[in-house]
Amino acid sequence: MKNKQKVLAALTISATVGLSAILPYHALAANPFTDSASVAGIQTAIEQLAQQQVLSGYENNSFKPNQAVTRSEIAKMVALSFHVNTSVNAATASPFSDVTSQDWFYTYAVSLQALGAMNSVTGQQFAGAQTITSEQLSSIIASVLQVDTATIRQLPSYASLSSQVTRGQAALLLTQAQQVAPVRVTKLDVLNAISLQVTFSAPIPTAELELDPASKNFVFDNGLAINNVPRLKTGSVSTYIVPVPTQKAGTTYSLSYKGQPAVTFTASTEKIRLDSTAQVANDLFEVESHLTDGVADYGYVIAAYAKGRPGSFIVDDQNRYDGMTYQILSSMRNRQVQITPEGGATMTANYLPFTQATDGRQAPKFILPNGETFRPGVTYTVSADWATLKNPTFTAKEIAPLQLQSAATVDTKTIAVTLTQDPKDEIFVSRRVSLTAADGTVLTAEYSLTTRKGAVGTFTLLNNAELAPGTTYTVAPVGAWATASGVTLTLNK
Repeated sequence: MKNKQKVLAALTISATVGLSAILPYHALAANPFTDSASVAGIQTAIEQLAQQQVLSGYENNSFKPNQAVTRSEIAKMVALSFHVNTSVNAATASPFSDVTSQDWFYTYAVSLQALGAMNSVTGQQFAGAQTITSEQLSSIIASVLQVDTATIRQLPSYASLSSQVTRGQAALLLTQAQQVAPVRVTKLDVLNAISLQVTFSAPIPTAELELDPASKNFVFDNGLAINNVPRLKTGSVSTYIVPVPTQKAGTTYSLSYKGQPAVTFTASTEKIRLDSTAQVANDLFEVESHLTDGVADYGYVIAAYAKGRPGSFIVDDQNRYDGMTYQILSSMRNRQVQITPEGGATMTANYLPFTQATDGRQAPKFILPNGETFRPGVTYTVSADWATLKNPTFTAKEIAPLQLQSAATVDTKTIAVTLTQDPKDEIFVSRRVSLTAADGTVLTAEYSLTTRKGAVGTFTLLNNAELAPGTTYTVAPVGAWATASGVTLTLNK
């Protein structure tokens, strides 16, 4: 039981104390203190930890970098530097005879004691005013990070520590230890049936946020997995929106990141509040939600889109902004909905990639299966296990297919297809065209994702095929998504 408590203490960050997962843009200035360290490296470390809200200094706004650090001060610095859970049950008795809940360092001391990182000095005393040696400090850090003490003692600044470690020296060693600390899950919030919010002890390296490595590093049980790459929240240090398939009601899941101890959570049954659905093309429809209803597409609140998306904003840990709490609509990748024609059989429609909000609206598009098209005059009802729709029906109407205006070669394997008008969205996705030569040879090209520029999309030949120089091809859509008349192209010799 004691080991389980240690794991839980290491996995969860407090909501009320500790390093904030959301840093405001008005973060502390370079040096928020009235005094400075004489060693540049120590001063830099102090400023870094101050910006992380680990250090706050004394009442006169000084830091006193050359003063010996005490056990009570180290308890706070270590706990906040490494996102230790400092949530202490008010009914829990203090394990120390000289520490009460009225002491400013109470939660830090008790939390580190629960990890086995800072135990009693003599008898049951914590001895918060006592100074600390380099050996003691390295052991505390190693215990919290669950690494060998040698790992900490090999850090560059360790050899130069005083026999009684100073506040500035402690800051430098802590920042260096942050660089070798294993990245761990420190908090997990289940936002809704398809979205998790996961905070880590440090930012995930950019290369590990690609889909393939992320899929290997995020290991769930009970059939859950990441649905797309985790996205860092705007203004956050290490909090990510993680899209997952629809969670099963009543199920308890666990997440292990890179083999670290698993954190468990219970499935959410909260569905995304969608407003309406509407037909877009003869085989496409959309489902729309609105910011004014408290639903935010994650594109508005993730760092990747913060600069390029009009209207982006920063939400806090509880996803609140300007007095409103938002449901976060995470990635639609691999998402499905059901659509039922009046008097007919229910069909499963798949999300059309890159249409989640590309037209400036929260209106992801879905495509009918197996080349199906809408029957004008028939009423269709849309439903989903991950959403509720305020207005779930629409009556299909006759919508003319897109029309191919022209086609041109880009190179031997790629062509550019131009429509008669700009569709203003990524509805080229999954579309194919055929290229038929005079001798009957038929090649097939498929749209290359996110290549659309206005009415022009790039299509790549399948099966490593190449255009033959000097050959004229007739270009036509594959399926009923578009029409074409007399559209040809020739690859010059």
